[in-house]
Amino acid sequence: QVGLATLAMLYEVGAQTVLPPGYLCCGYPQSASGQHAKGEQISTENRVLFHRVANTLNYLDIRTVIVSCGTCMDQLLRYEFERIFPGCRLLDIHEYLMEKGVALDGVPGVKYLYHDPCHTPMKMHNPVQVTSRLLGGAEVLLSDRCCGEAGTMAVSRPDIATQVRFRKEEELRKGIAQLSGAERAVDGNVKLLTSCPACQQGLSRYADDTGLATDYIVVELASRRLGADWQQGFIERARSGGIERVLL
Repeated sequence: QVGLATLAMLYEVGAQTVLPPGYLCCGYPQSASGQHAKGEQISTENRVLFHRVANTLNYLDIRTVIVSCGTCMDQLLRYEFERIFPGCRLLDIHEYLMEKGVALDGVPGVKYLYHDPCHTPMKMHNPVQVTSRLLGGAEVLLSDRCCGEAGTMAVSRPDIATQVRFRKEEELRKGIAQLSGAERAVDGNVKLLTSCPACQQGLSRYADDTGLATDYIVVELASRRLGADWQQGFIERARSGGIERVLL
């Protein structure tokens, strides 16, 4: 959903998007778990592949490398993309869309909490301000504290993650009360947004206790701007003349 929403919104603003071949892991999970040699190998192989992309598509002026995950962002900063695609920058999808002037006409009946990931992908602008501008000036309140997911910590150390979870739930309830006057979200009157896939997974664990549904900012944008069937609609549009395949 996150990847598809990213592509759909890039398509919506008229950006020509180049996808690298195959599914690529950035190498962060391996490096973070102590497999430094494997992480370095993956990163080096990916950089070689991106150089091939740059050489094959040298008729394109690739100015921005878009990412939709803060953890990936931290690893990709080591790729030195500016040396692969001269003059380019590495940027989060939400900051890019804000720069392009994307904004909803407002979201009546909904107020938002924003959970800023430990590995925040937004390096250029304040993430709460970015979220508010994309949502057409909707009220967005920052929800502090780690969600407890922390990559694999919730699985490897559930004892610690559970303690973190209790503190985060307090923070979520405080945010709901500040926005709605109640301790629980009801019928989607308060929604929780984030910009990290792992955090979205971790935050989903709070839904039963708080009533909060959690979604990615770009997915919320796509669904409200392009309609409930945005996924199928985008796929059909892209398939009918919107895809060019290039052999490397």
